[in-house]
Amino acid sequence: MKKSTRTLLAAALVLGVAAGPAVVPAVAAAPPAAAASQASSPDLSAVIAGLPRADATAALVRVGGTEGSWRGSAGVHDLESGAAADPAARFRAGSVTKVFTAATVLQLAAEGRIDLDRPARSYLPDLIPGRYARVTVRQLLNHTHGIPAPDFPGDTVEEWYANRFVVHTPEAMVRSATAKPREFRPGTRQHYLNIGYTIAGLLVERVTGDTYERQVERRILRPLGLRDTYFPGEEAEITGPYNHGYQTMRLDDGTTGLRDVSVWGTTDGWAAGDIVSTTADLERFTRVLFKGGVVRGPLLEEMFTLPKVPDLKSGDPAAYSAGLSMKRLGGREVWGKTGGRWGYNSAIASTRDGARTLVYSVNSTDAKGQDMNPTALGLMVAAYGLPD
Repeated sequence: MKKSTRTLLAAALVLGVAAGPAVVPAVAAAPPAAAASQASSPDLSAVIAGLPRADATAALVRVGGTEGSWRGSAGVHDLESGAAADPAARFRAGSVTKVFTAATVLQLAAEGRIDLDRPARSYLPDLIPGRYARVTVRQLLNHTHGIPAPDFPGDTVEEWYANRFVVHTPEAMVRSATAKPREFRPGTRQHYLNIGYTIAGLLVERVTGDTYERQVERRILRPLGLRDTYFPGEEAEITGPYNHGYQTMRLDDGTTGLRDVSVWGTTDGWAAGDIVSTTADLERFTRVLFKGGVVRGPLLEEMFTLPKVPDLKSGDPAAYSAGLSMKRLGGREVWGKTGGRWGYNSAIASTRDGARTLVYSVNSTDAKGQDMNPTALGLMVAAYGLPD
């Protein structure tokens, strides 16, 4: 695939990832053959064939919908053993968490407990200062709030790795962010950041008197039978079976190589990016969500409505709605959400009518690079086609 195509699609689909190292060494391991089930999809099979390789050590993929289904897995459980990747393994889904958070807030709006046009400060007056008094709940969800990102320790992947067990509370993250001047007047620009969803998680807790995690579990996880999806809290290791994630970084001996980053705290993500799941669970969630079985009635349209404002950095039209994003691929609208945690890239996607859904987990060695991971990019193009 040409680099220009990769850059174009990456700019449209990569959500909320930070710059990572540019050097990616070759992975020295014997690649197990890709495992597939149901109808064959040569393009998808070709994308994950040969794993592990420089950009990824494993991939789990599910395509569904009325146009047909396909499942495949490739790569290794871990580089040390070389055992085949577990297709049922759990993984860090990163910003896919935002879809669950947005759906929970919209359910509460349907119940009359949250007003999307009401200022968030009216719910959280002790946390949100006057300079952000006009930011509405809807603006939190569609990234048009103008609140900057909080400060975190470290500037490089090596420094972030050293701080991987630091516990960040949502209240502290909100105070750090809102102590700064606003990036723009609310409702006039769009800037994709986690902080709006951190505040949204706290808003859920304030109006329900319950934890964010229990509300998502009660409203979405249990009703849909998503038994392998959970919130890790302060636990840095993934519970249950998982395929190890690796990240390219400077090692202790001064060389650049792959480090196992499977054990890494995610409290910096919380309601914006800490969920752990499986491809089977996320496929079911995507299918039911798009059919209107999670958020019902008019409020579902919030997830498929883009604000009519430009992106803060590029000036392009806004690409993010409440929880989802949209890109035209292969001549049709594809809605979904990608996520990135160190060692893991994931995505859920679907056409609006559910004709074709895609869920993947790619154990990326460049999970927070500036460009979209080549394997993840290849899966998106194989499933839907090139950008219009």
